[in-house]
Amino acid sequence: MKKQPKIGVLYSRVRVEEKWIFAVLEQLGIDYDRLDDRIFSFDMNNPEPWLKYDAVLERSISYARGLYSTRVLNAWGIPTVNTAKVAEVCGNKLATVTALSSANVPQPETRVAYTPASALTAIEEMGYPVVLKPMVGSWGRLLAKINDRDAAEAVLEHKAVLGSYEHSIFYIQEFINKPGRDIRVLVVNDEPIAAMYRHSPHWITNTARGGSGEICPLTPELVKISRDAAIAVGGGLLAVDVIEHPDHGYQVNEINHTMEFHTAAPTTGVDIPSLIVDYLMKVARGEIQVL
Repeated sequence: MKKQPKIGVLYSRVRVEEKWIFAVLEQLGIDYDRLDDRIFSFDMNNPEPWLKYDAVLERSISYARGLYSTRVLNAWGIPTVNTAKVAEVCGNKLATVTALSSANVPQPETRVAYTPASALTAIEEMGYPVVLKPMVGSWGRLLAKINDRDAAEAVLEHKAVLGSYEHSIFYIQEFINKPGRDIRVLVVNDEPIAAMYRHSPHWITNTARGGSGEICPLTPELVKISRDAAIAVGGGLLAVDVIEHPDHGYQVNEINHTMEFHTAAPTTGVDIPSLIVDYLMKVARGEIQVL
């Protein structure tokens, strides 16, 4: 009799998405363990306790915990969804923009500078307004819309005084006057499965910041740019955030490797947890190679 795969689910807190995933695993009778990243530790000289897992689904809230955990597991030959390589690209905006650029995926104009003076020069060349983003971050946190030179000088000085590694790199993106919304496309194994508009009167449209969801049709153009973006960063389970540029059409803004779908699932009617588990099991059975 063929051995049934053993699954691990790495998480920080049981949110609604994790509840849905656990429910599918249990309904299907899949052997799995819940791996709370606040509790376990890795013995770097003894991988044996972890080798029982045929695949591990990474759902950590912390980018660092998820990245380092998958890096360790992948080094031990344990497939993860997503892999550390994908997390490294998606979790760092410069790595993402570089991957998209190499694949000729449309994206907003972006500049990277290393000093307040060179950042100010870049901003002036781009023209106001611009958006200053942290190199690592999610949920629309620590974004700054800069409307004029006075604001630019103040924000750049503030970041320089903070002095941390992340604040010493200035990631500058053109401000796109989008139509009160952006689009989140969920991609599984390079195939877009669902899309929704995220509406907000604020220029930040994340549902984590109060934005609302509405079903969005998966047009051929939207499917293509989302698939191209997913492939560019390494594939897997991804949420591709797309902006409707008034002059250039669809552009990819960001890609999330530990996607949230608490709004997308009920909005689109797509059974996202089941599709995630189906992909996870194909990885566990070796039908899809991720390492």
